[in-house]
Amino acid sequence: MEKALMAPAVSTARKQETIALAMGEAQKQALAQLKAMAEKVRENADYVGDKFAEEARKIHFGETDPRGIYGEATLEEAKGLAEDGVDFMPIPVFPDDRN
Repeated sequence: MEKALMAPAVSTARKQETIALAMGEAQKQALAQLKAMAEKVRENADYVGDKFAEEARKIHFGETDPRGIYGEATLEEAKGLAEDGVDFMPIPVFPDDRN
């Protein structure tokens, strides 16, 4: 039994270029539209943080004035909102949004 020589698994910038090129024009347009939508929400709605589910219910049940809000919710909170008939939509967080 002999061991054969193998190339080491070295990460190169070449792989990242290939991944970036793999995204077709339709995907690039869809990503741009998602980013634009998320930016519009951030510009025109109030950030309520982890109180999103609570605030969304207050608005839905008329306990507070209607307004656009965004924030974070757990999966369980999101399921509860859906069961209560509260309309909401997840907004993706993009890597450049974290900087």
